[in-house]
Amino acid sequence: MKAVFLSCNQSMYDSVMDLMNDMGLRGFTGWEELIGRGSNDGEPHLGNHAWPSMNSALISVMEDAQAAEFLKRLKQLDDDNKKQGIRAFAWSVTDAI
Repeated sequence: MKAVFLSCNQSMYDSVMDLMNDMGLRGFTGWEELIGRGSNDGEPHLGNHAWPSMNSALISVMEDAQAAEFLKRLKQLDDDNKKQGIRAFAWSVTDAI
C-alpha cells in the first residue's frame, strides 16, 4: 500500500478529482486552502494581496500499482499545465485500520 500526497494550485483540484474518479480512487482526505511556493520556479501561492492564489492538497491510500498509475497521470496533468503546478509523492504504508 502507498499513501500518495499531492499539492496543487486550487485551479487544478477539479482535474485531480476527475482523474481520481476515472481511476476509481474513492478515499481521500483533502485540504482546500494551503499556501506554498515551488522549489524551482513558478509564482508563490500565498493568499495575500501580492500573491493571491492558493493551493489545495490531498492524501489517499491505495494499492502500489494504483499509486504508480496515479503518479504517472498526475505527471501528465502537470506537464499539460506547467504554469499551475502539481507536486506529488508516495509513502509506503506499513499498517492501516
